[in-house]
Amino acid sequence: MSEATELNVDAVSTVRNFLKLLELGDVDGAFALADPDIEWRNTGIPTIRGIDRVRKAFASMDRYNTFFAVDIHHIAGEGDVVLTERTDYMGKGKFKAGFWACGTFELRNGKVVLWHDHFSYADAIRGIAVGAIAALRSR
Repeated sequence: MSEATELNVDAVSTVRNFLKLLELGDVDGAFALADPDIEWRNTGIPTIRGIDRVRKAFASMDRYNTFFAVDIHHIAGEGDVVLTERTDYMGKGKFKAGFWACGTFELRNGKVVLWHDHFSYADAIRGIAVGAIAALRSR
């Protein structure tokens, strides 16, 4: 296996593990895979910079009993860059909103330094509406 292929596998595995740990609610484990200078960017939302601030954003989900889950549809890496196409889910109790997200992850020294997500606001609103209807029907 070439050195470039090994880096690819490692970067892809790091991103998979990072997202899985967030999904499991293991914020400390996830951010052990992050660079101290991590930036979390989302389309149209202000960038969150620094490991403490990004970690705090996810830790607050636990405080409010909300959850985060991910279905990865496609993932590809080249060097220290990993691209994902996924469905992300967020919710609380019976409410679960799913929406499409396309993410770019950049790693430095094996750690996530940039997490940049793109998503459709229309799809997010649709996911919220579908989740709300499903939650109301399950009452």
